[in-house]
Amino acid sequence: MTQVVISGSGLWTPEFSISNEELVDSYNQFADKFNAEHSAQIESGEIAAKPHSSAEFIYKASGIKSRYVYTKDGILDVDRMRPTIPERAEDELSNQAEIGVKAAKQALEAAGRKGSEVDAVIVSCAYTQRAYPAVAIEIQEALGVEGFGFDMLVACSAGTFALHRAWEMVKSGTARSVLVINPELVTPQLNFCDRDSHFIFGDVATAMLVEAADYSVSDNQYEILSTSAKTKYSSNIRSNFGYMSRANDVDAFGTDKLFHQEGRKVFKEVCPMAAEHILAHMGQHNLTANDVKRWWLHQANINMNMLIAKKILGRDANPTEAPVVLDRYANTASAGSLIAFNLHQEDMQPGDYGVLCSFGAGYSIGSLVVQKR
Repeated sequence: MTQVVISGSGLWTPEFSISNEELVDSYNQFADKFNAEHSAQIESGEIAAKPHSSAEFIYKASGIKSRYVYTKDGILDVDRMRPTIPERAEDELSNQAEIGVKAAKQALEAAGRKGSEVDAVIVSCAYTQRAYPAVAIEIQEALGVEGFGFDMLVACSAGTFALHRAWEMVKSGTARSVLVINPELVTPQLNFCDRDSHFIFGDVATAMLVEAADYSVSDNQYEILSTSAKTKYSSNIRSNFGYMSRANDVDAFGTDKLFHQEGRKVFKEVCPMAAEHILAHMGQHNLTANDVKRWWLHQANINMNMLIAKKILGRDANPTEAPVVLDRYANTASAGSLIAFNLHQEDMQPGDYGVLCSFGAGYSIGSLVVQKR
């Protein structure tokens, strides 16, 4: 039976960062301006006033202190409140392909591979910037990959779900080497005018190379012992913008078309689902929580991670066991657990077990049990 390994990983971090203090200052100025311009409607009860925010509120609610962004231009402008990203010509590399290529090259270098030695490319993330041609095929061309590529969207579980597909392809023998890329360019879909969500997301790109163990030339391999996935429909996390918007005769840029969620419901419903899912997956290998050295969990909210880890371990997890990166990266959709893997795996020894897990909109939960070779 073919053994499947993660043979290399990459992480591209934007050069720009926005602190909670910067974000709050901009938002509060916007709120004051909005309330002054709509004072009559607010007074009559037609619309609600925009409340102020604070850096302390953001950190307490999420554990986020700052976030990396593809560009700061426009985000902190009280007259714009969204990133300014000039449209590129159709013969230019797209924004998502650009950041995906940067992460992919790091993963290839770590695995000792050239693009020509890869059989397939999967781009999987919360949003792709166009319907087609697939961003994966664009990246495939840029890297010189001769095989095939495709895009897939599974919101915050896109990273683990794509690794599942890569594992299955290598396991079945349809590919020897599959490059999984998560170019999370999320800030264009974030409503920077909403106090409860404007701080949540940051931009980043991650990549992993999944290969047959007997084909890999990497000296840093993690065998994927198995994968597990679950979905259950919920409307509590939504992003409604799409090609139907213009046919629906609605404001395609309206706030209900951007990311929004029922945060308390998500917390209450997802935490037990994720913990039960992880415990069941570990049980397939007769593993207990004490057998696992590292938990690379989805990085959406520190309070969710702490509760899920406590349900699994029966106690509070320490920072080494379940590393946190969302304090400086914020929620990066599907890339969060993969960032944690990139930054917190060098101390893993042969034989050590780890669990990669993501959870989010859908609802969707994806996990991988891995072992350092």
